[in-house]
Amino acid sequence: MIRFIYNLLWPIGLLFFLPAYLVKMVRRGGYREKFAQRLGIYGADVRAHLSKQTSTWLHAVSVGEVSIALKLANTLRALEPELHCVLTTTTTTGFALANKTAPSWIEVMYTPLDYWPIMRRAFSAIRPARILLVEAEIWPNLAAMAHAQRVPVALVNARLSPHSERRFRRFGLFVRPTFRLLDLICVQEPEDVARWAALGVKRSRIQHTGSIKYDPENVEVDSTLPRKILRQLNVESRPILFGGSTHPGEEEILAAIFRELHAKFPELFLIVVPRHVERAPEVRRVLEQRGLRVASRTRLSVVDGTVDCLLIDSTGELRNWYAIATVAFIGKSLTAHGGQNPVEPIMSRVPVIFGPNMENFAGLAISLVARGGALQVDSAATLQSAIVDLLTNSRARETLVANANAVLHEHTGAGARTAKLIVDLASRRH
Repeated sequence: MIRFIYNLLWPIGLLFFLPAYLVKMVRRGGYREKFAQRLGIYGADVRAHLSKQTSTWLHAVSVGEVSIALKLANTLRALEPELHCVLTTTTTTGFALANKTAPSWIEVMYTPLDYWPIMRRAFSAIRPARILLVEAEIWPNLAAMAHAQRVPVALVNARLSPHSERRFRRFGLFVRPTFRLLDLICVQEPEDVARWAALGVKRSRIQHTGSIKYDPENVEVDSTLPRKILRQLNVESRPILFGGSTHPGEEEILAAIFRELHAKFPELFLIVVPRHVERAPEVRRVLEQRGLRVASRTRLSVVDGTVDCLLIDSTGELRNWYAIATVAFIGKSLTAHGGQNPVEPIMSRVPVIFGPNMENFAGLAISLVARGGALQVDSAATLQSAIVDLLTNSRARETLVANANAVLHEHTGAGARTAKLIVDLASRRH
């Protein structure tokens, strides 16, 4: 009955959300490419390729989830050498990253909308042997069709923010039936087991594996290109203040801090990576209005003279850029809510600072701060003070990094543990 109501109201909801959805797609660009796949319509070449074998279907929303999906797929491939995958992603940035980095045995496509006739066409084309949902993407029709066709469904690296948990509890009547269809949930922290069980999932189906995102195993960082670009700008030996995955307001704060610190740290160089690359022109204007001389990653050929700041206006390179930072600020944590992933700079042995709003990484953020692995600030003034402390104290930077890596060590092997559970999933369900 709940699913019937969901499908009845789905077209109305689509019309309501469609304008904002289309605006976002246009801003991010590339939305026309393979748009029909969002409607479950696939070209003859894709259908022919998929018809040759059943596939493991991985669904990941955007860049962060795509990285997790690819890491997990490679771990699974080591256990199942004949593995073939379909990786679906929602955003154009996630699609671009997957297309760029996925091996030939992974077919990259856009996620079909969760409306029953669209999802039915998608199942017909993909023919999944199992479905792996990354972090937080659970859709009623997808789960119901998989259950009807006896296709196991696992939620891996499951993320449950306090906001999402409150919303799920409030609408438990509607979400519990879908959650009960999940055959396996791999959670990041031990306390997450009870939280998911409270939402209607059988405890026997919930496993604590740790976080694939935080798992330092098999993570490759290549700083060759960033160092080459810094040499081109003649700033390779300067200390670097790095703003990663920044949101509106945070670029202005970093620019103001940079200007304030210039007298004390005349060699300091600023690198800014906005979370959404389509904001790059806006971010450049903000930085220049603060008096900074800005170079863009994609327009280095037009740089003339010295620069104060490098704006990264490309995607899929953030991990490699963190490796050259002296101090890293984690975006979406000071002027916006949710926070971004602090793990990549930590893996590159870079000390991190973030603001008070780390809801999407709450467990990790609490552990990092409590165990001296990160600095948490609550304002632009305290951010500036923390940056000064780290720039002037190399021992403090080293201590912060060592403590942070000790926290991450607890997640070592999360990918391998998750992959083993997935391999065993079919037999357990049977």
